[in-house]
Amino acid sequence: MAARIAIDGELVERMIHELARYGAWGETGVVRKVYTPEWASAQRQVMRWAEEAGLRTWQDAVGNVWARLEGSEGGPSIVTGSHIDSQAPGGRFDGALGVIAGLVALRTLREQFGTPRRTLELVSFCEEESSRFPATNFWGSRAVTGLIGPEEPETLRDYDGVTIADAMRAVGLDPARIPEAARDDIEVFIELHVEQGPILEQQGLPIAVVTGFPGIRHYLVEIRGRADHAGAMPMDLRQDPMPAAAEMISAVIARAREAGRPAVTTVGRVLVEPNFPAVVPEKVAFTIDVRHPDAATLAELCAAHEETLRTVARRHGREVSWQITTSHPPCASDLELVRLLVE
Repeated sequence: MAARIAIDGELVERMIHELARYGAWGETGVVRKVYTPEWASAQRQVMRWAEEAGLRTWQDAVGNVWARLEGSEGGPSIVTGSHIDSQAPGGRFDGALGVIAGLVALRTLREQFGTPRRTLELVSFCEEESSRFPATNFWGSRAVTGLIGPEEPETLRDYDGVTIADAMRAVGLDPARIPEAARDDIEVFIELHVEQGPILEQQGLPIAVVTGFPGIRHYLVEIRGRADHAGAMPMDLRQDPMPAAAEMISAVIARAREAGRPAVTTVGRVLVEPNFPAVVPEKVAFTIDVRHPDAATLAELCAAHEETLRTVARRHGREVSWQITTSHPPCASDLELVRLLVE
């Protein structure tokens, strides 16, 4: 019979609340964008806790924090963890739960059983949310898998125009060393994460095993018009991009609702220029986040959204353009690992 492992759940919760001091927002939220002072402080705190737990700790070339409990048999590592960045604002348990629970688990295993047979590691990924840089596409894990292109550090920019290379330099990281973060000695990765929707809660289930991840596509849509005075320019002479944007936004959301679960579409960010109450906008830009676990259905939904953008733009006589900032196909979890977790 396997030995029972006593994990201190209250300690996990206390540490999460303590971590939430870095970038605290309101009563329960955090704003901890990648490569900001709040982010750097949080990663340093994770490193301190890992060192206190007796784990070998380091920060890699992109800012991921690693903590290692060496196994007696060597070989590829079993890794757990999550991300430390947040949405703006995000919840204090998002990402942090996986990091802190993993840290406490490794500490507990070391204290109760000593040296494991297999090498165990914790990772606190530097970035997952794309909340600062819209096209980072899981910057931390892409670095580990060697999927960051050589041109990306100097071309990816945040919403204020700062390159990710400059943001890295601001916290003491050298973008030229990004390839050093790649690893090929990880066999398994497992992540504990909060449920971000209501499904398990509605069904009275405390936990579930994820069997797969939906495909995701992010668009940045831009509609151009002409800026005019809000009082002096007659309605019939305006080239206002806002009516077209409003119709597009309503239409893509309605299309996803029509498709039903598990299709989702979200317009979460709208940018208006010049963004003054008494000025007809010159430009409206907005994001579209589309997700579905079936690749074919995701492609159909995205195609329908794109046709909506074109059709509405033509009807309003406006110029529309878009770029795809993120595109990931659906991904199934490892079946052997899923079966093991279910058991």
